[in-house]
Amino acid sequence: MATAQQGILDLLSPYPPGWGGVLLTGAVSTIAISACAFAIGLLLGTGGALGKLSGNRALRLLLDLYTTVIRAVPELILIVGLYYAGTDGLNRLLAALDLPPVNVNGFVAAVAVLGFVQGAYMTEVLRGAILAIPVGQIEAAKAFGMGPMLRFRRVLLPALLPNALPGLANLWMSVTKDSALVAVVGYQELALATRLAGASTKHYFIFFLASAFLYLAITLVSNVVFKLIEGRVRRGQPRLA
Repeated sequence: MATAQQGILDLLSPYPPGWGGVLLTGAVSTIAISACAFAIGLLLGTGGALGKLSGNRALRLLLDLYTTVIRAVPELILIVGLYYAGTDGLNRLLAALDLPPVNVNGFVAAVAVLGFVQGAYMTEVLRGAILAIPVGQIEAAKAFGMGPMLRFRRVLLPALLPNALPGLANLWMSVTKDSALVAVVGYQELALATRLAGASTKHYFIFFLASAFLYLAITLVSNVVFKLIEGRVRRGQPRLA
């Protein structure tokens, strides 16, 4: 038993020939991809939600098309499409302009696609949160002469955050798992690192179990962070229980 335990510890050691360091590096890459994609999605979602509620019919139809198509097409197809077809199309365009070709690395492709996908979901989450704000608050801000930006910063943002935060937390959890899809373009995050470790040692169960614990740790820490943020944005509000 002691020998078996020592063997597992050797396999998961952060120092070579152990693979623990590779898994931890993959976990850091997963967090980096997720954080960048979440930030891009938040920017796109904010703009999309405000655009849908702006009253501009053409813009609303365009955003409806964006949210419908992106939520319908699997992220895996979008990642592969951007990385291969998108890179090929871009290089053809650059060649036509007598410019040198470019290579899109896996990290950039992952962040761009996942951020674009997150933006579609965040558009609907934030739109719903804005619609939940009493109209009187917005009308009062207009009556005080607040411009659109000041009105968003002083009235809309503080009021929508408590309503939007649970949905945003779910989207964060989703993107941390969706980041595993970038393995198809060869970028080494946690899922690909786990697969490489298992293939090299043939101890698949050990490494996939270790990977599951790392994903669980990311989720638990994220829950704590979002709970602290929620407590901050809901300060002064009555509690249901």
